[in-house]
Amino acid sequence: MKKNVCMFVWNHFTNDARVLRECTALSEDGSDVDLICIHDPSMPGLKTYEEINERFRVHRVKRYPRWLVLFQSMLTLLKKKKYLLLLLLLVWAAGVFYLPIITIAFTILFSSLLLKKVRTLIIRSSIFLRMIVKGWNKNYDIYHSNDLNTLPQGVICAKFKLFNRKKLIYDSHEVQTSRTGYDSKLYGKMESFLLKFVDQMIVENHTRAKYNEDLYGFYPKVVHNYPFVQKKEIEKIDLHEMLDISKDEKILLYQGGIQTGRGLENLVKAAPHFTEGTLVFIGDGRIKNKLIQLTEDMNLSHKVKFLPKVPLTDLPKYTKNAYLGFQVLNNVCFNHYSASSNKLFEYMMAGVPVIACDFPEIKKVVEKEETGILVDSHDIESIAKGVNYLLSNPLLRDELGKNSEIASNKYNWLNEKDKFIAIYETLKGE
Repeated sequence: MKKNVCMFVWNHFTNDARVLRECTALSEDGSDVDLICIHDPSMPGLKTYEEINERFRVHRVKRYPRWLVLFQSMLTLLKKKKYLLLLLLLVWAAGVFYLPIITIAFTILFSSLLLKKVRTLIIRSSIFLRMIVKGWNKNYDIYHSNDLNTLPQGVICAKFKLFNRKKLIYDSHEVQTSRTGYDSKLYGKMESFLLKFVDQMIVENHTRAKYNEDLYGFYPKVVHNYPFVQKKEIEKIDLHEMLDISKDEKILLYQGGIQTGRGLENLVKAAPHFTEGTLVFIGDGRIKNKLIQLTEDMNLSHKVKFLPKVPLTDLPKYTKNAYLGFQVLNNVCFNHYSASSNKLFEYMMAGVPVIACDFPEIKKVVEKEETGILVDSHDIESIAKGVNYLLSNPLLRDELGKNSEIASNKYNWLNEKDKFIAIYETLKGE
């Protein structure tokens, strides 16, 4: 008998390929799936509710508390209307004189709301509570938390019931105890505690599964982050025309998040040493402006181009333009060192050879399938050498591209989703 599944993810679910694959697989297998994620009013056209198919629905909880939106509107109005600010000061002064305790309390409250950290805490707490309410209000059979930031929601909804507790899956896309931006030991302690309530844990590859076993004493299930099978003949968006570069110009592509620790600064610094080609970044992220500034400072705007994030369904149309693709993570944490990287397999699907870091999971695929060149991702000269070797050997490049297409028949979601469905079958039998 198929089940009702509630899945949590702490993002807007606009470009989360793994979650899309998993929810789609469950719905195609006959389960009803509700995905609870986050809405953002600043994103035009983003819906609070979507039906992906007849069994897969997306619910986006509000990002901001209504009273906080009103407070922000009030601040904006006060900045525009100076006389209102004066009136507010007069009311405050009267309040201090006639109702000092209440006025001081409100002053402290409103002053704290001006602090970014306080507002961030309020917003995240609001999202957290809305997710719990949404997940609690329906009778689900299985809860599924993607990453540590939704595991507490899953635990509360699945296990904090007086009767008829539900099954809980923890799907850890990252290594929570060693990743960029998660430096506090609190995350490890939090994960260790919450794992006591988890019925099944999923990780991306066997390197991470072994790490988990060494840390917590059990070996989780492995579901690789392989993409959907793509059509062999796919429409191609003309990047040369879009970027206004020559049709003969070779596109050296990085696609994905523009984030710290992904070796992207080294790509820009290596670009002057490339014998030909244009380095193209497709994606958005926290350090994008920094990369653009670095490009301008090095007078490389003619050789390094930037494009915004594109929808997942359209991304292959861009990837097909590339002469080669980059996957040059830096070893800044175990999360990066142990990554398999969906990006690696996206290049593979498009028949694009890679310039890749020599970390264990990535190295294993690239060497075994002969789909690219391994480099030292921390060394600009090594990156440039690998790029120039493929630029000067077009026959080798074509051979590696063909190997990539062949390998894509193995490294794809069609072969992996049965393992994922099997994990749910084990829970249904309990």
